[in-house]
Formats: sequence, structure tokens, C-alpha cells
Amino acid sequence: MPEYETMLYSKEGSFLSPAKNVAVIKMNRLDSLNSINDQFLNDLVAALQEAENDPEIRSVVIASAHEKVYCTGADLKTAQGFLGKPDEVKPLLEEGQKAVDTIAKLSKPVIAAINGLCLGGGTEIALACDIRICETEAKIGTPEVSLGLIPAWGGCVRLPRVVGLGKAMEIILTGGQVTAQEALDMGLVSKVVSKDELLSQAMWYGAKLGGNAPVALKLAKQATHMAFEEDYNDNFEFQTKAGMECFSTKDLGEGIASVFEKRRGKFTGE
Repeated sequence: MPEYETMLYSKEGSFLSPAKNVAVIKMNRLDSLNSINDQFLNDLVAALQEAENDPEIRSVVIASAHEKVYCTGADLKTAQGFLGKPDEVKPLLEEGQKAVDTIAKLSKPVIAAINGLCLGGGTEIALACDIRICETEAKIGTPEVSLGLIPAWGGCVRLPRVVGLGKAMEIILTGGQVTAQEALDMGLVSKVVSKDELLSQAMWYGAKLGGNAPVALKLAKQATHMAFEEDYNDNFEFQTKAGMECFSTKDLGEGIASVFEKRRGKFTGE
């Protein structure tokens, strides 16, 4: 397994599938409460690329090695060094945007398993994931405006897409936090579970998604993102091309056969 300074990387299976086809990336900058610096961003992107390039990996879980914190956002000591230097901070902002966007653009589905505090850049990481679940004591927020910042790594774009403009405005402009139940009620997370069940539930999602046809998953993820990013007619044109591509795969034949034969499909990504 690859080793990173601020991430733990492993390949895991679940009770749904003994195959180790889920990449688990745990943020591991514990002394700094998983705050985000250059090394953190570099390691996160490298770990995601490792999962992307591994043909055995079907899905990814982003979790935390800290018992009480998911991620507390940008390292304020780093940010302090850029005060009064807006031109110098531009590359850092762009690097953060690109790193977080790597999650959204990954061809494989990504699940956020949120425990404890999830703030600022941590929330932006979670928002870039395809599915978010959290434990009952989680607190999720965007405190940037209370510091004189904005959620500039994609939060101002992704949060309203997930929870709607009104709720996003409330969360971003107050700089407040929402509880696990509030996050569930507004659709920010898909499920709330106990702390002990969090990783196993994330692995269940990982195995469930990973049991589907990889080419179809990749195209479905891309097509769904396009609903917010492209012209209406362009979306339908892409979906036509994506549907045609699915019909060129062996997996579709396997999927149809599995229905007639009343069994679970065995997909190879071909």
C-alpha cells in the first residue's frame, strides 16, 4: 500500500463482498485536527489518483483517522502567512479548488464518512463526494465568513446545489454549524448512523456501488453532474452518447442476463 504523510490508504472489502475493491482514504493530520495545508492537498490528490488508476478499485471512502474530527478546514497558520498578499494566495486557492474537484471528477463513486467536526474545507471535501453519511454527533459547517473568508474551494457552488439556495445562504452567511439531524433533514447527508456503524455503513455503500457496472457508474456520475454544469440540450446529447457506449460493453449483456437468470450480475468493467 502507498504511504502518505497526512493520509492513510487501504483497500478493503465488506460483508457484501470479500473482494478488496473499496479504497479507504483516512485524513491523518491528527495533531492539527486534520487542518488542510499543502502537504494535505498533495497527499489527498495522490491517494485519489492511486484509487483512480487501480483497476481493482470500484469505489472510494473518504473518512478520518481522528476520533472526534473529520476535517477542520484550511490551516490558519498557513493562511496567516498570506495576509496582505492577495496575489500570492491565488495559487493556494486554485490548488485547493483543483484538489477538491479531483473528488467530483473521479470516475469512481466517492462516499464521505463524516465524524465529529466537519468545517470549512472539510465541508467542501464532503460536498464534492457523491454520497455523504455522518454519525449522530457530527457537526457540519462553513465558518469562513466569521473569519473574514468565503468557502472558496467550491463550497459556494456545491452547497446550494445540494441543499438549495435558501439553506445554503443561511449556512454560509451565518458561518454556523448544523447537527447531524439537521443535515439529514435538508439533504446534506443521506443517512445518520451511530459512530460505531459509520465506517461499516460507508463500506456497505462502497460495496453496493462497486457491485454495479463500472462504465455505467462512471457515465451516470458524469451525466448527473452535467445537470448543473452544461446546457440542457448538451446534457441529453451526452446521455445519448453515454447510452450508446453502455450498449458496447459486455457488462450490459451480463446485467440483462442476470435479470433473466435471477442472479446478481458479475461486472468486469468491459
